[in-house]
Amino acid sequence: MTWLSPAFPVGAFSYSSGIEWAVEAGDIGDAASLRDWLESMLADGPGFCDGVFLAHAHRAVSSPEKAGLRDVAELAAAFVPSRERQLETSAQGRAFIEIARAAWNCNGLDQMVSCCDGIIVYPVAVGVVSAVHGLPLVPTMHAFFHALTSNWISAGARLIPLGQTDSQRVLALLEPAVAATIKRALGASLDDLGSATFRADLASLRHETQYTRLFRS
Repeated sequence: MTWLSPAFPVGAFSYSSGIEWAVEAGDIGDAASLRDWLESMLADGPGFCDGVFLAHAHRAVSSPEKAGLRDVAELAAAFVPSRERQLETSAQGRAFIEIARAAWNCNGLDQMVSCCDGIIVYPVAVGVVSAVHGLPLVPTMHAFFHALTSNWISAGARLIPLGQTDSQRVLALLEPAVAATIKRALGASLDDLGSATFRADLASLRHETQYTRLFRS
């Protein structure tokens, strides 16, 4: 709960995953359109993919031979559609690992980080650290998705803007999509990875050259 709370300093508040451009372009303008946008991102875009990477990283660390951890980390680092999404997930992953080492270090963590042998994106970092500490995968996944969805809503609330009550309504309405995405991600293989959120991908690309920006992605 601590690692995936807004108070954990990975810098999540400074990223919008392209939502900033979507608001400027008029794709998102109220609570209903924000909910629809995020439901697609959860079910058919980065939400599902991040869940799959978290699950496979966790299982790789938990397996006796640590099989496939480097391959999962490498694929996850390559599986982002834009420079700013790469910055978003890699910077948060790096911060998550550094803070875990500083405040919640344990035997085996440095070894697993070394096994990744390169960039460790955010969902892989969460999977690795939680597995090394012996935390079960399912509650880790639920906490991760709650943090991810809450941060997206927070970005939308500041950009549209939305009030606190409307923000909580969006979160409540997204609960079924979150639960369904978690279930799919837990049962998915790496071959099941895929995204169909083309407008969101374009938003993250166009955000790079947006004239005025509040967020880093």
